[in-house]
Amino acid sequence: MSRGKPAACAPLVAGPLGSLVPFGALSFAYHASIGLFNPYAPLWFQSLGFSTLAIGAIASLQSWTRVVLPYGWSWLGDHWQRGAQRVELLRVATVLLLLATLGLLVVRDVLAVTVVVVLVFMANGAVVPLSEAALAQRLTGAKGFDVGRYGRVRVWGSIGFIIAVTLFGLLLQRTGIDALPAWLVLVAALLLLATWRLPRQEGRPEPEPIVDAGLSIWQVVSQPVVAWFFAGVFFTVLAHTALYVFFSLYLDALGYSKSAVGALWAVAVAVEIVFFWTQGRWFTRWSPYAWLLAAALATLLRFTAMATLGGSWPLLVLTQCLHGLTFAAHHAACTSLIDRHFTGPLRGRGQALYTALGYGLSGVVGGVAGGAISQRWGFEAVFGAAALMALAASGCCWRSQVLAARPS
Repeated sequence: MSRGKPAACAPLVAGPLGSLVPFGALSFAYHASIGLFNPYAPLWFQSLGFSTLAIGAIASLQSWTRVVLPYGWSWLGDHWQRGAQRVELLRVATVLLLLATLGLLVVRDVLAVTVVVVLVFMANGAVVPLSEAALAQRLTGAKGFDVGRYGRVRVWGSIGFIIAVTLFGLLLQRTGIDALPAWLVLVAALLLLATWRLPRQEGRPEPEPIVDAGLSIWQVVSQPVVAWFFAGVFFTVLAHTALYVFFSLYLDALGYSKSAVGALWAVAVAVEIVFFWTQGRWFTRWSPYAWLLAAALATLLRFTAMATLGGSWPLLVLTQCLHGLTFAAHHAACTSLIDRHFTGPLRGRGQALYTALGYGLSGVVGGVAGGAISQRWGFEAVFGAAALMALAASGCCWRSQVLAARPS
């Protein structure tokens, strides 16, 4: 990583790395699609007369598909090796995504909707690992991964998410929830357009990896420093499943209004945006491993407070402010380390493993376990369990930091 001038001051356009605007547009469109589908698709399923069990099962398909499919797409991208071909594969995936989304305009029974949603997620699973690998290749030079400029790109994903949640909430209030498939098609088309604007890339010199070069993907993963890193990722994101799945329900059970729930979510995303935009000013002061440990410890503090003092409005605001550390800093550190460990033809599969372990398997385990815990002991217990997962994550991140500091 560069230790020179803070990278946050670097613009998205110009410089030897070329224009990063198309990558920012892609991040914006992709996260806007998430901000539209995740909050409002369950309401559409409900309007079709689906049972709560069916709605939950369809919603869980996103986590299930993230366990396997991102790795499959990335294997194809890495098999071709060159960044330009990775971009071409991403374009194919977004064409398939648009075609699958068009199916939502006509299907109405539960089986047909389930099949179409599976197809949507199958295509959707290519976007993050392939685009992140292509972007990381573009941001990696002789001095390593430019985390400051990465933050300036990734911030547009957070902006896209918060705009989509707000804007489409207002639009669906006016048009009715039946219009959701049409809006999803529009966003999928915008995502395809953004993908088509991505620049073709040539290979560029790779930084020296921590692990030995020339190893297979599983030989890299079996390296202790990498294995402990992924364990820390899994437990940190598993703890956050309590937030993503049960936070709104928890607040509702505590008697908070819908506007208060929305305001608390907005605080978290706003802090996330600030961190991504300015991370180049301070991110290089610590190693990525130190940031991971700090994020895990902040996660422990955050969910312990939520489990014990959730009735305090000021405290909840403070815990949401920690999102910049527990999510944004964690994600930036993970991206930097994946780029360091998984270089060259392994780059895309490293990103896919991060998606699968961090946001696939953890989402499945967290959703099922959290539902069982909340039903038996209440939402406070869910956040107490999340704090225990954060404690486990802290131990894993500490161990990876110690191993990385040892001379090779």
